[in-house]
Amino acid sequence: MRLLLLALLLTLPAHAAETPAEHTAATYASQEMAAAPLHGNLPDYTLPPDTLAKAQHLSTLRVGIHFTAEAWSILTLLLMLSLGIVARMRDLTLRTTGNRWLQAYLFLALFLAARVLLMLPLNLYGHHLGLKYALSIQRWPSWFADLAKGLALEWLVGGALLLLLFAIIRLAPRRWWLVFWAAIVPITLAGVCLSPIVVDPLFDHFEPLALHHPALVAQLEHMGVPASRQFLMKASAKVTTPNAYITGLGPSKRIVVWDTSLNPNEPTPTPEVLWMVGHESGHYALNHVLYGTLATLASLLPLLYLGYLFVNATLRHFGPRWRIPSQSDWGTLAILLLAFSLISALTEPISNTVSRHIEHAADIYGQEAIHGLVPDPQLAVQQANDTDGARILDDPNPSPLEEFWLYNHPATGRRAAFGKAYNPWQPGMEPKYFKK
Repeated sequence: MRLLLLALLLTLPAHAAETPAEHTAATYASQEMAAAPLHGNLPDYTLPPDTLAKAQHLSTLRVGIHFTAEAWSILTLLLMLSLGIVARMRDLTLRTTGNRWLQAYLFLALFLAARVLLMLPLNLYGHHLGLKYALSIQRWPSWFADLAKGLALEWLVGGALLLLLFAIIRLAPRRWWLVFWAAIVPITLAGVCLSPIVVDPLFDHFEPLALHHPALVAQLEHMGVPASRQFLMKASAKVTTPNAYITGLGPSKRIVVWDTSLNPNEPTPTPEVLWMVGHESGHYALNHVLYGTLATLASLLPLLYLGYLFVNATLRHFGPRWRIPSQSDWGTLAILLLAFSLISALTEPISNTVSRHIEHAADIYGQEAIHGLVPDPQLAVQQANDTDGARILDDPNPSPLEEFWLYNHPATGRRAAFGKAYNPWQPGMEPKYFKK
């Protein structure tokens, strides 16, 4: 399923053939990482001893939490089904009301509440680590408020989607996967478009970037991003780490810069900040959100078909034991989520490989975009990754398997080394996106 997504994305302009300058820099970065000790410092990304120890320990914890959460999520679905918890939720729902709208929202409320409670210990520990390592400053009441808002949003939107799904299952029991996919395409596109306007402000505060950093706005306009599409997020209310991202489609398409990435006392953006926003301008110019959304929708079709096959095979073997008689039963939701969780776990390295290709393309675009705006683009990229990596306590040199399986960006050490070596302006070379 994710192979379809990979094939689609690799046909995009963002994934044009590797240039000689890109190949040279990628080889340099790979050789630097191979020559350094695992989880140790690199020549181009070096942490002080105490910071390195924290980064190494936190990396181990992050990997452990990730796989524990993934396995626990699958196991809890199996337990809820095999112990009859899902069936009892369904029974309670049917006894309470005969209205299918109310049934959908009641069953989903019970199901989501159980899932949140079962996953809560791991989520609590994750936020505890963020506070312990000073990556987060969000107080627990605010954290719980965000959790509640996210749960409420998932319930409101999920209830409507659940109603739609089961209405289609009843009308087209053998083709529901295809009909639901056709219905979900416009819903997804609308959701991606509306999310920056409707959803994101529920969790964070946003303002036009021009109100705070007009010099940076001018530079981003030079890179092709209109001032009206540039926003500042007050991330400092919750975290200490730097970041920027692109979001939205059509009229809501925008670049968002976290205020933790900027120094309010410096009116002129540093070369490191210019590369960071140059990277996001790459996502913006290369239409990564649009292409990524379309690719995700393309991959959703085979995913739903596999879910359909899994549900019917599971019901034949375990339906009587789990007291879920047919695919039109509300309890089928748990079986479908189990299918999606298993497929997602198995295809995780493929989807992360796709993501790393996208981020690598944006890295190259950003470095070429700041050429002529900063004295030394290579040094700016290397120092940006070195500084930001220290702030987020990123492992300098993860194992190749760990990077392949878990990283949706190239490892920070790889990005720093690549940026230092990438010089398409030297004789015999040519930039990838900004031709001479």
